[in-house]
Amino acid sequence: MTIAARKIRLLMQLRRAGINDTATLAAMERIPREAFVPRSFLDQAYENIALPIGLGQTLSQPQVVALMTQALRCDASHSVLEIGTGSGYQAAVLSRICRRVYTIERHKDLLEAAEARFAEMRLHNITSRLGDGARGWPEKRRFARIIVTCAAELPPEPLLDQLDEGGVMVLPVGGQGRGQDLLRLCKQDGIVSEENLGEVRFVPLVQDLPRAAGGQSA
Repeated sequence: MTIAARKIRLLMQLRRAGINDTATLAAMERIPREAFVPRSFLDQAYENIALPIGLGQTLSQPQVVALMTQALRCDASHSVLEIGTGSGYQAAVLSRICRRVYTIERHKDLLEAAEARFAEMRLHNITSRLGDGARGWPEKRRFARIIVTCAAELPPEPLLDQLDEGGVMVLPVGGQGRGQDLLRLCKQDGIVSEENLGEVRFVPLVQDLPRAAGGQSA
């Protein structure tokens, strides 16, 4: 089966799974997933499964990428903050929908490989940096959309602070060894509401935040 045929089969699977946002489907059709997987897994690039990318990290299952992208409800006016660049696939998909993507990765080797892919594909609306994603991107101040591709026990406070009024954050919440839930958080009038989108499984969010008096240890 050709890559084109495998991609069509995957898109049909996503539609059957409830992914009906045309912008999300179009972006996933345009971005070549095979460019983001290790060579030894090229034949599985369009299977609906997660794949290892090294350093204990994974390229998320296409259905999860599509679900999180659709759940963000982003458009060409939005700037999106992504926590956990990984291979760069999620950022690349978002770059075809929103105005600009800011993405943070803590593993230098993964970040450099992702940046090389962005450059090769001429995805010039992606800005990346090495760092602690739990701190967000403070100098940018506010984001209309935030997506987190690693699981935390609770949504990090700095990210909630950087979510703009009327903004949406999509992230997995839960500890390793127990269930994780994919949440959509919406901020309105300073109040954050929560919607559970189902069970997921992600690598943990590693935080370098200092301990705050009376707060959570990070």
